[in-house]
Amino acid sequence: NSEIEEIFSTDLVPGDVMVIPLNGTIMPCDAVLINGTCIVNESMLTGESVPVTKTNLPNPSVDVKGIGDELYNPETHKRHTLFCGTTVIQTRFYTGELVKAIVVRTGFSTSKGQLVRSILYPKPTDFKLYRDAYLFLLCLVAVAGIGFIYTIINSILNEVQVGVIIIESLDIITITVPPALPAAMTAGIVYAQRRLKKIGIFCISPQRINICGQLNLVCFDKTGTLTEDGLDLWGIQRVENARFLSPEENVCNEMLVKSQFVACLATCHSLTKIEGVLSGDPLDLKMFEAIGWILEEATEEETALHNRIMPTVVRPPKQLLPESTPAGNQEMELFELPAIYEIGIVRQFPFSSALQRMSVVARVLGDKKMDAYMKGAPEVIASLCKPETVPVDFQNVLEDFTKQGFRVIALAHRKLESKLTWHKVQNISRDAIENNMDFMGLIIMQNKLKQETPAVLEDLHKANIRTVMVTGDNMLTAVSVARDCGMILPQDKVIIAEALPPKDGKVAKINWHYADSLTQCSHPSAIASEATPVKLVHDSLEDLQMTRYHFAMNGKSFSVILEHFQDLVPKLMLHGTVFARMAPDQKTQLIEALQNVDYFVGMCGDGANDCGALKRAHGGISLSELEASVASPFTSKTPSISCVPNLIREGRAALITSFCELALFSIVTYSLDHFIISISNMLVLFFSDFHNCAFYSLV
Repeated sequence: NSEIEEIFSTDLVPGDVMVIPLNGTIMPCDAVLINGTCIVNESMLTGESVPVTKTNLPNPSVDVKGIGDELYNPETHKRHTLFCGTTVIQTRFYTGELVKAIVVRTGFSTSKGQLVRSILYPKPTDFKLYRDAYLFLLCLVAVAGIGFIYTIINSILNEVQVGVIIIESLDIITITVPPALPAAMTAGIVYAQRRLKKIGIFCISPQRINICGQLNLVCFDKTGTLTEDGLDLWGIQRVENARFLSPEENVCNEMLVKSQFVACLATCHSLTKIEGVLSGDPLDLKMFEAIGWILEEATEEETALHNRIMPTVVRPPKQLLPESTPAGNQEMELFELPAIYEIGIVRQFPFSSALQRMSVVARVLGDKKMDAYMKGAPEVIASLCKPETVPVDFQNVLEDFTKQGFRVIALAHRKLESKLTWHKVQNISRDAIENNMDFMGLIIMQNKLKQETPAVLEDLHKANIRTVMVTGDNMLTAVSVARDCGMILPQDKVIIAEALPPKDGKVAKINWHYADSLTQCSHPSAIASEATPVKLVHDSLEDLQMTRYHFAMNGKSFSVILEHFQDLVPKLMLHGTVFARMAPDQKTQLIEALQNVDYFVGMCGDGANDCGALKRAHGGISLSELEASVASPFTSKTPSISCVPNLIREGRAALITSFCELALFSIVTYSLDHFIISISNMLVLFFSDFHNCAFYSLV
């Protein structure tokens, strides 16, 4: 009945409608927005410190026609979901409407609850040293038994008193299996932990230090781990008359200021102002900064006054606009208004990783018709454009950029019909907007390698430690970065495994092709899935001096192979180097698959999307100091992969110390004790006639 009451967060249950306060809050549960928009900091869950804009859940009956009722899913609708533990910084609402959300999950069922559960109840790490330690102790018990019998027989033959025989015999057992052994082994680990702390590596699971000494494979995330965190704008490549123009570096110039290309960069983003500072996705931020425009948002008072009609407005700085000639008389002053060039963002369809695109509906001040702008993955954008507007050499140009390691984003635009009014646009479906577009060109972003990356990877290769890349980025970009950093050598060949799930009665199959010929053979011939990897690996071993082969695959193919081609998994794990477009749970599955082929796996990542993998690996190192890193056994203060060799060195030192203490501590004390007891028995016999002798008393 629209009544609001205040309750404890512990009393919330799924189905409750909660009001999100105006000044923000920390979410006590997972909830889905049904009214208004929120700006949320999700660093606790994702490791990304960039605020995210959450919009209200669209109405399925309006948006998806003829498909029936669409079911809510936290993963597919995460742009509308407020997750437990995340901070709502700011809310936006329209007149007479509160920002409301429906509680969908509480307690351990929430995303934060699952993270906490994985920390409280981790999967036990089976480490060979500890298994062997128990066997070794059993052997020591057997040795102690032999020593026990020997001491009794020896003492009886030497006519030693019964009390002394019992003490000495039992003493042999406590010396052979020393009670101080766990403490001695812990001491070695404690010193290793102290040394790690000095070099800025913090550890919450000391037992893992020993395990790090045996690592023979390390998985690396790409963005923020091997490469710099941010992306730099390298340039743009516009399209005119279905032909690519030559690449341009400077977007911020008078020639382009009123072009549709720049208008798309200015409007198609999810940026917002928080306390006067522009914030949002780093990619969007770089693009917006490159054009030098100004973003203005409606205040709460204006929004309440105009009821939905105050959009976010973007406009170029005055110096970029062509100077308008001053009016000759006072009557002409009215006609100066159109010289103000600004664009209002009417409706935003947020970026969806499933759709790989985002779009906006915008309107230039004074124009009758609205414009639709779209940006996203080049292949996806091209498929939604009119074929006659896409250049013939689109695939070749795209491949050239991705091979060089650039991240490429495509832009598209179309004029909307004049019958589409402001209110109609608020209820229109995404599909109605995102089709029949004009292809406008490409934005080329550069993700630079960190300075220390190649040297660290070379050190690991020299130590015969295998390196693997696990990333959420594009396949070709990942392969290019792997080549640049030395993970894949220039003469090595990369084979992409493209697995297709069963469809329309056809069985699942795998297509194999070289990364170099990814786009040339648009229909790679499906080779017998069982024979190919065996043959390739066999060839690779024969020509080891000349060329090595590496397998690369994306997350979808990895899931299909795990499900339908179990026999191939070990072979692919032995030679797989690049795993692209991997979801967080797939990263964890990859770690487990590598462990199943007897690798000791390390994982180095920078966020909570690696959280499960960091926890599952034998040695997980987080380069982020945010809350997300609590799941990782190790956290590095310096956000650089140079901590990996340091950790392995300390692990090896600690492992040798533990091994020496385990083996030598027992054996040496046992041998010495036996020697001392034998000598003492001889001395007892020798001085048996001199009971008052001081030396006998001492013995």
